Amino acid sequence: MLVQKPSILAALVAVGGGCDAFTSSHPASAPPSTTRLHSTVAPGTAAIPLTPPSKLDDSSTADLFDTRVQKTYGRYPITFVSGAGSTLTDETGREYLDFVSGIATCALGHANPALTAAVTEQMGKVHHVSNLYYTPSQGKLAQWLCENSCADKAFFCNSGAESNEAAIKLARRHASNRGITDPVIITAEQSFHGRTLATVTATAQPKYHKGFTYGGEMVRGFRYTPYNDCDALEKLVAEINATPEADAKEGRKRGLAAIMLEPLQGEGGIRPGTKEYFALARKLCDETGAVLICDEVQVGMGRSGTLWGHQQLDVDPDVFTSAKALGGGVPIGAMMARGEAANVFGPGDHASTYGGNPLACAAGLAVAEYLSEHDVLENVRERGEQLSEGLADIASRYPEVLGEVRGWGLLKGVPIKEEAGCTAAELVGDAMEEGLLLVAAGPSVVRFVPPLVVKESEVAEALSRFEAAIAKRVGVSP
Repeated sequence: MLVQKPSILAALVAVGGGCDAFTSSHPASAPPSTTRLHSTVAPGTAAIPLTPPSKLDDSSTADLFDTRVQKTYGRYPITFVSGAGSTLTDETGREYLDFVSGIATCALGHANPALTAAVTEQMGKVHHVSNLYYTPSQGKLAQWLCENSCADKAFFCNSGAESNEAAIKLARRHASNRGITDPVIITAEQSFHGRTLATVTATAQPKYHKGFTYGGEMVRGFRYTPYNDCDALEKLVAEINATPEADAKEGRKRGLAAIMLEPLQGEGGIRPGTKEYFALARKLCDETGAVLICDEVQVGMGRSGTLWGHQQLDVDPDVFTSAKALGGGVPIGAMMARGEAANVFGPGDHASTYGGNPLACAAGLAVAEYLSEHDVLENVRERGEQLSEGLADIASRYPEVLGEVRGWGLLKGVPIKEEAGCTAAELVGDAMEEGLLLVAAGPSVVRFVPPLVVKESEVAEALSRFEAAIAKRVGVSP
């Protein structure tokens, strides 16, 4: 008789299966399978022919994107084929200083030997199984994240949007457990939390909502408030926690499920939060039983000069999210939680097929090891100060073009003034002509997000190229 262990039964229930997965209609004495482990069919002789990639026509990359890739991005006319450290090389052989790093993703730069070795080694062992089983590297990465934060437990997924989606679901389930039928999550104006339907609703920028509503509404249960405005936040929480009389008569209860904030708004223009604002958010969540969520997707994993952006604000969230730099460019996301919030989800409440697989976690552990052993946070602080001072110096020479530099560590933004006569995206294009890659943060802020391992000489060269781009734009010699 086969005795099922409770943990196996729980796993089956979690995926909606039954015990059939662990039984067989074949007798125990059935002969071993003769199925081949690998195909022995010679290339080009398959009964059902498919066109292999090697036999496709030689269309240019740009042509393929024009005809075969959905146009969800506006792309600059450049194709990169290799990279090393803080440098990228295009198909013509020209090198560029990369101060985009995959939009704050390639924390260790390009072709980092430690990251490359870890991923290569893992591919030679096992790259994916399933979360039905234990994955050693997932457990180890969860341990590292929790040991180096206020978190108690982690959930793994594949991207920032997915980690924020998990946080939103956790907040709703937590509210439901408290008897709230109409849970409300507060997010800040000019925030950015992702592109899924729930996370883009949480993103309090109407331009991202256009065309995705139902009857003029996005996903219900989100309210928006000005960032860093304490009075507005306090008033909104009081309003949310008062259930309308008509709803109460129907047995409904409205209440605050969460306050979800970026410690520093990235896409919203590189705007750091204030300690006063986050202290109030923490207080309001404590008073109402709601959870405080920090979206650390862009600012986390060392980019601020501390491992987590909320550490800059002296606040401990109940939930925080990570992605981007967590895998150094290998897709991985994580949602961390502490205390009561860490135990909200049970088997079947949330899941991810690829989340925390051996390959992604090998990359995450390699990044974690490198950050820990190479004093990367100190480099972020030093190079961040160098970048701020250099940008301020350039702004003093071009006051009609640049505003005051803002941001933390190696997440810096410089506003482009209206009288400059150009947008941030246009100035990014000018910098590209000088061999420097930058990225806009909204229509009027140029963002600098180099690899966390960027060198002093590379920051100096980037500043020189940026100033050259501005000089050409205004028609003077640098």
